[in-house]
Amino acid sequence: MGRFHRHEDGQEHAHDEAHVDRGDHSGYATGTDRVEILERVFEENDRTAAANRADFDAAGVIAVNLMSSPGAGKTALLAETLRRLRGTVRIGIVEGDIETSLDAERLAGFGAQIALLNTANGFGGECHLDAPMVRAALGRLSLGDIDLLVVENVGNLVCPAEFHVGEHRRAMVYSITEGEEKPLKYPVMFRSVDLVVVNKMDLLPHLDFDLAAFRANLADVNPRVRVIETSARDGSGVDEWCEWLREGVQVAA
Repeated sequence: MGRFHRHEDGQEHAHDEAHVDRGDHSGYATGTDRVEILERVFEENDRTAAANRADFDAAGVIAVNLMSSPGAGKTALLAETLRRLRGTVRIGIVEGDIETSLDAERLAGFGAQIALLNTANGFGGECHLDAPMVRAALGRLSLGDIDLLVVENVGNLVCPAEFHVGEHRRAMVYSITEGEEKPLKYPVMFRSVDLVVVNKMDLLPHLDFDLAAFRANLADVNPRVRVIETSARDGSGVDEWCEWLREGVQVAA
């Protein structure tokens, strides 16, 4: 039996062959017992995600699941976002990290509600947030006083894409230091999002990075995704990102 995975419609199953003729997938076979266990994990997660979504909708909150690899600049982008939206959009943050409160502390002081989730107790450090984890964090937030909830997921280009947490929209921050081939190597992540924020554009003159090739690779796996080019360091493109967030809030209202 081939590798087990989920589709965009929420269906999960195993394939004997890869979807695309790239690479050699013969080394990873998924047995029947593993499929049954994963199905139960996803079923529990999806039930809780639906409960989270119902709570968001009842409170009039738009939820965004923000994902990336480690070091892509999610927290820096969020800090600049909080600066710019303070006083106009009421924001809550669920901050996911394996260890430490460093990122949560970095986002403090901008008027946002913040709930920290450390995942170190799970198998040496869970590589993603799931719906039950986010539900636990919601008890430390006042949804009635929030317009926008951003779930800053654990830095990882694999597992976070597989677990819905009740979000309305999905975005990922991608750093140009990661290389233009990443959409082809991690298609599940790039295919799962509504928006790709291409960050650290201020470094482009100093890198051997082919932006056109990256965009072509991205279009190959997700032709309808929106792309915003930013630099959290110098602020370029951040207004467009903030406007994307505002659009979601306006729709929820």
